[in-house]
Amino acid sequence: MLSLLSKCSRFEQRCNRKQQSVRVDSFKCRLNKLNRGIFITKVKRSNGEQQSALVEDEMGTDSLGRTTKKMNLFTAINDAMDIALTTNPKAVLFGEDVAFGGVFRCATGLREKHGSSRVFNTPLCEQGIAGFAIGMAAQGATPIAEIQFADYIFPAFDQIVNEAAKYRYRSGNEFNVAGLTFRAPYGAVGHGGHYHSQSPEAYFCHTPGLKVVVPRSPVQAKGLLLASIRDPNPVIFLEPKWLYRSSIEQVPVEDYEIELGKAEVIKNGEDVTIVGWGAQLLVLEQAITMAEEKLGITCELIDLKTLLPLDIDTIIKSVKKTGKLLISHEAPKTGGLAGEIAAQIQEKAFLHLEAPIARVCGYDTPFPLIFERFYFPDALKNFEAIQKLVEYDFSK
Repeated sequence: MLSLLSKCSRFEQRCNRKQQSVRVDSFKCRLNKLNRGIFITKVKRSNGEQQSALVEDEMGTDSLGRTTKKMNLFTAINDAMDIALTTNPKAVLFGEDVAFGGVFRCATGLREKHGSSRVFNTPLCEQGIAGFAIGMAAQGATPIAEIQFADYIFPAFDQIVNEAAKYRYRSGNEFNVAGLTFRAPYGAVGHGGHYHSQSPEAYFCHTPGLKVVVPRSPVQAKGLLLASIRDPNPVIFLEPKWLYRSSIEQVPVEDYEIELGKAEVIKNGEDVTIVGWGAQLLVLEQAITMAEEKLGITCELIDLKTLLPLDIDTIIKSVKKTGKLLISHEAPKTGGLAGEIAAQIQEKAFLHLEAPIARVCGYDTPFPLIFERFYFPDALKNFEAIQKLVEYDFSK
């Protein structure tokens, strides 16, 4: 572990000496375009380095009386990691380009605040990142390991599935890797193609010993990430990169957690139960609006939030009320989590079903580039599935 840390440090130093001036200018140019000047300001120091700061903008108060601040998804994640590093001296954050803020800027300013020994770059080796994180967690640290894109988590698959997930079990609860969190941006982004758009959640949901979490918004992201970092089990935290800048909310500035393993009914309805997670919730909200306007029905929308362990009871309760179920996700249909949900509902609520369970998912193909809009399970596809459920006739 010390050897790998030393290599990380040397790698980082070389980057700093040779690339910092180029990277800083490049990041400044890209930030002006990507952040639209809303959340991140760049302040140039006399020594040529740059400092990032969250803009003190649009403070407010939520329904619980907590002070809130306007944040998008990536600034909420940044805030959660800042709190984790501040409250836990054993917490560390690392990954590819993390010291520079990360490719999506989620780590902006954290190295300057918490130091290069706690926020640092790693070599471009996902297997090494995962192995290093597992080793640190086994020794009592709280590692937050970033995989730059979820598509590149597969070289680390063996470390995560065969080591992290089984560490407690194989030792008879003598040892564990509590506090281990793998963060990774996942899903469609509009132009990512087959190596920057995948949704790999189902691979990890098949693995006992892991927890898999996907937030839908900035408020959820902050609370769920803090809960994940502090959970006594290894957690895969998948961040919908499509929402990094487009999803904006008033987020409590205080330290808070959202319980893992609990789904949430975010809209009540009587006619159809609709289940999703992450960025797909926005698509489903659009489909529900269309269905309620055109079909005169009401839909109940459930955000799973935690995919493993699965809160099937919340879905069962809803299905017993509506009699109809639609599940939608970006990942391919075959082997996707929608199939597992459908199987459990068929086993536990079969007599309450009034129509076959519907799945609206990605196609069983690699994620395409120019045909992304045809591949994507968009609002119209989901609306058509809702209409089919409503109009289903057992007598035919």
